[in-house]
Amino acid sequence: MDRTQSIKTSLLRATVAAAACLAGTWAPNAAHAADLGTGLTQAFHAAWARQPEALALQTRRDAARAQTQAARAWTPEPAALEISKQTDRLHHNQGAREVEVGIAVPLWLPGERSRSAALAAAASAATESRATAAQLRLAAEVREAWWQWQRARIEAASAREQLDNTQSLATDVARRTKAGDLARADQHQADAAVASAEAHLAQTEAALVAAQLQLRALTGAAPATTGDAAVFAEPDPGASPADPSTHAALQALQDSAAVAERTAALAAVQSRANPELVLATTRERGAYGEAARQTLTLALRIPFGGGPRHEATATNARAEAAELQAHLALERGRVRAEREAAKARVDAARIQLAATARRAQLARESRGFFDKSFRLGETDLPTRLRIEAEAAEAERQLARTRIELAAAISAWRQALGLLPQ
Repeated sequence: MDRTQSIKTSLLRATVAAAACLAGTWAPNAAHAADLGTGLTQAFHAAWARQPEALALQTRRDAARAQTQAARAWTPEPAALEISKQTDRLHHNQGAREVEVGIAVPLWLPGERSRSAALAAAASAATESRATAAQLRLAAEVREAWWQWQRARIEAASAREQLDNTQSLATDVARRTKAGDLARADQHQADAAVASAEAHLAQTEAALVAAQLQLRALTGAAPATTGDAAVFAEPDPGASPADPSTHAALQALQDSAAVAERTAALAAVQSRANPELVLATTRERGAYGEAARQTLTLALRIPFGGGPRHEATATNARAEAAELQAHLALERGRVRAEREAAKARVDAARIQLAATARRAQLARESRGFFDKSFRLGETDLPTRLRIEAEAAEAERQLARTRIELAAAISAWRQALGLLPQ
């Protein structure tokens, strides 16, 4: 191989090394990188642990628990203590005194307590379903980044194999050119094929680093770089997919609609402020020397109706419930279409895999035939290079199709509302 080819090889190695250094600068440390594990499930859990929804989930659960406890209380609001004192000291100063101490207890409106409890239960369920829906949305991002990384790995591995094969062929051509069996032009063609393979390898290595960084941005750790991609594939959901009603996106909408409906039901009975029961005792005297008198007061405070304000609150709650129900109907159609499309893509990927496997087998056999004939001088170099390129492309397509089938099954599971496992 001439000096120009050596320079190109050195540049390629420098480019790959720089890309590796760039990837290394984003890794916190080796121990942290190893924490991600080697599977899609570990990548998903690592990504979920960093999400704001996951960090706030326990606090939201505590809030829902507190709302449930409030709905079970004896009163809608805490009782209030009332203390007042009257005197004529600043005016006539004849010794008039009055001290009143009482307690005001808010009362539930008819049906308010049961509907508040129903709303609290719906809100608690909605908290969990919203978290599951957030997990499913994150799973879509992780799956996309994961399989993009697997595709980049396959491309880089195929490019390395193609470079090794072209280098081996160029070495054989150089030996035969030196021996006078081949022309100098054949040597140039072989070296050009090596240069093209080196350029392709550099491109795939850069794409691999970019895909790895994208996955690391989601998970916070470096993915494992060893292992067969087929091992990382998710299980086929089989002929009996999950019940559509259990889809996380639909469940979240159903629970949100239930919250809106129960909010509207609660607003319907909260047509006025809560009445109050007041129990008070009063101690008073009219002037100096008079005996103090003590009285007991039992009062009921009933506010008037809310009027337009209550109507606005109730109407908004009903509108929210109606909007969510309409959204739920549209989402059911979207989920159904996604499932059918994902299943069709899996079926097509299986057919494509069988076809590419047959093509790769034929290309391998043809490469063997033409390699033997080239060594015997029965085939020229351009034909040998073309056959080598076709075989490399067939192998690349086979490896890529395996990844596409695994990615299609993963997308099918996503459409079914299943988290990575």
